[in-house]
Amino acid sequence: MNKPSKGVQNKHGDKMFIAIIRTALLYSVILAAVRLMGKRQISDLQTSELVVTMLLSDIASIALENTSKPLLSGLVPMTVLVICEILLSAVMIKSPLFRKIVCGRPIVVISKGKIVQSELKRLRMSIDELWEELRSKDVFSLDDVMYAIVETNGTLSVLKKPEKDSVTNGDMNIKTENKGLETLVISDGSISEFSLRLCGSDKKKLFDILKKEKTDVKDIFVMTMNEKGDYTLIKRSETL
Repeated sequence: MNKPSKGVQNKHGDKMFIAIIRTALLYSVILAAVRLMGKRQISDLQTSELVVTMLLSDIASIALENTSKPLLSGLVPMTVLVICEILLSAVMIKSPLFRKIVCGRPIVVISKGKIVQSELKRLRMSIDELWEELRSKDVFSLDDVMYAIVETNGTLSVLKKPEKDSVTNGDMNIKTENKGLETLVISDGSISEFSLRLCGSDKKKLFDILKKEKTDVKDIFVMTMNEKGDYTLIKRSETL
């Protein structure tokens, strides 16, 4: 059997190297683009953001598959899309009317405990889908709901009837101590300095606690701490 010549092997090697470089560059560009456009999860994207995200992925896949075309032919339209989305967002902030045209408006699907069937029909949302959304909000009976609103990003906001809502300490006039934000300061043996700053602590305080507990960072699976200095520490299981 004839072996591939050295020139052919070098050619394949060059193509592989180019593909790796293109992939790394496109990944970096898309990551930067998503960071520039916003900070929401996919489920919270507005219509325009979702469209741009889908187009970015399509353009990137074409640029990855067709290595015969210059990378710039993919980067230019991606850059234009991101700039358009940033400008569009700026205009929507200044003009509520323009935002309404692009993103639509929140739609009330349950009003004063009654389902607004016309709005459900306009949204093309079935009763089963509405019930599924209600269950995701820990609502299992229509009698518990005063209002339900489908937001412009597709999520459902629910206001329960006063008599069906959970009782809070404030309702009972019970004073509770505010312990502040609780953060994950150690995860699987790794310290998060950002989380330490969030809860008003630092490494010195952390190591003082570990010294008191007679343990080491690498032996900790989870450790949380709040602004009061209270902490919860779970050591790594020996079976792991």
